[in-house]
Amino acid sequence: MMEFPTLDETHDPARRSFVEDANRPDNDFPIQNLPLGVFGTRADSTPRIGVAIGGHVLDLKKASGAGERFTEQARGALQKTSLNSLFALGLAAMRDLRRTVADMLDQGSSSNQVRRHASDLLTPLGACTLHLPTKVSNYSDFYAGIYHARAAGALLRPEDPLPENYKWVPIAYHGRASSVQVGHGAVQRPLGQRPPTAAGTPPSFGPCERLDFELEMGFYLGGGNRLGKLIPIAEAAQEIAGFSLLNDWSARDIQRWEMYPLGPFLSKSFATSVSPWVVTADALVPFRVAALSRPDGDPRPLDYLYDAADQANGGLDVRLQVLLSTEKMRGAKEPSFEILTSNAKYLYWTPAQMVAHHTVNGCNLLPGDLIGTGTISGPSPAELSSMLEFTSAGAKPVVLPNGEQRSFLQDGDEITFRGRCSRQGYAAIGFGSCIGRITASEI
Repeated sequence: MMEFPTLDETHDPARRSFVEDANRPDNDFPIQNLPLGVFGTRADSTPRIGVAIGGHVLDLKKASGAGERFTEQARGALQKTSLNSLFALGLAAMRDLRRTVADMLDQGSSSNQVRRHASDLLTPLGACTLHLPTKVSNYSDFYAGIYHARAAGALLRPEDPLPENYKWVPIAYHGRASSVQVGHGAVQRPLGQRPPTAAGTPPSFGPCERLDFELEMGFYLGGGNRLGKLIPIAEAAQEIAGFSLLNDWSARDIQRWEMYPLGPFLSKSFATSVSPWVVTADALVPFRVAALSRPDGDPRPLDYLYDAADQANGGLDVRLQVLLSTEKMRGAKEPSFEILTSNAKYLYWTPAQMVAHHTVNGCNLLPGDLIGTGTISGPSPAELSSMLEFTSAGAKPVVLPNGEQRSFLQDGDEITFRGRCSRQGYAAIGFGSCIGRITASEI
């Protein structure tokens, strides 16, 4: 049966850091979180591994070289310019690292190297350039949000919105790893073929006219598996190093024209944005929940996808939020506007089930590989997590506080994803943000 990480001293809600802003209840990065990322600074632009703590980043490359209780393996992995080698060490090694870093940042630590050398080891977040957490060799995107699958499917097939196989198999496609980018930059509007406007007429070519976001979570692989060796469902959770926010940008008009019979191609490969911080599997222990309850009449997953512990603890309670800011709003110094919320607990298939299915044919997953969950819509209209669903394919535009309307995204629009976990008796933690601003096509 599957084993999940358990609660330990790193989750103690009473624990405080000497980095004072980390102790504010509204901060995403308290000492109970310690998400991993890759950053550079103005003084040294070389990418290196760090931990977010409050409004600062702890340089783990420097910290590990100065001693403390880092293992030889961890020291080696922390000299790299991405998290791949660290993730490859596995969850036990990452758990040891988490304890070491928490002790270093603890307010009451009796021997605190970081406090003594804070100016050298801690950098304000605002002075950092954030990079992709891993060198992504492979990116796969699932379709595991059943409320999204129903809402999107109903726009084309209202009488039968779900594919026949949906409740039997975790559906996915292989995405484009080379266009995965850190979610703090521009996203260029793609060009492509758009569907004919009337029967018997040719398609048109030009900039996407129905540019959309998809609210997802991403997760990164740890050690992975060799070619030809599957990862059993009982071991799958141990292969997930951590989670991030993910925006699987979509060119809906291009997608509609190109997707049959092999699925999306240019409509997805132009950009995928991920948040720069990876919240580790250990940090999320207090926020584990049961997998989404299946209604009576839904089939039990096949044996290779079923584990009782995964059904009891394989879900995550992460409140997700999407905000929109237009060029006009920013010019008037108006804040971003929340257009929808959702929650990661609405996934029909768990991340462990996705890993098990991905490898059941012998496909090899590599350390640092990225997997997207698919769009995470919820059961209510306010939780439909793409413009396609939220506006009924553009028929019901979003009305912003300044009177502007959006059916799909326009140039200059900026989309921000946020994620936060909270539960009575535990410190709340967050994922930071995943941001993308639309720029015009280059023709």
